[in-house]
Amino acid sequence: MQPAPLMLVSAALLFATPLVWAADCSEATNQASLNQCIAENHAAQDKRLNQVYGEYRARLSASQKQQLKAAQRAWMEFRDRSCAFEVSAAQGGSAYPMALKGCLAAKTATRVEELQRLASCAEGDLACPAPAR
Repeated sequence: MQPAPLMLVSAALLFATPLVWAADCSEATNQASLNQCIAENHAAQDKRLNQVYGEYRARLSASQKQQLKAAQRAWMEFRDRSCAFEVSAAQGGSAYPMALKGCLAAKTATRVEELQRLASCAEGDLACPAPAR
């Protein structure tokens, strides 16, 4: 039997970030199918991130490209370590892959939104390295 806190974490991960979860996951009937569905959602978010990152990076100067690359690598390190910590209570359990991939997918979706905001910022905004064209 799953400890109560782990059940709460699993439930929170399933319902906390609706943009990340596909409707198919609600039809998963066991832990293995949940794990697979969440892994597929993480892969889809990762694909979105790579697309948005690539499109945005193409607009940047050589110096800005290097800065973005360094920032992205640091962000990935943070995301991976943060998620490992956040779901560490589930480590060793059957829900761990779901919890980990769910966390990674949610943080990746947030990063996509951050890059999209940067890509659409207006000239004159001091937090805008490359205004939208």
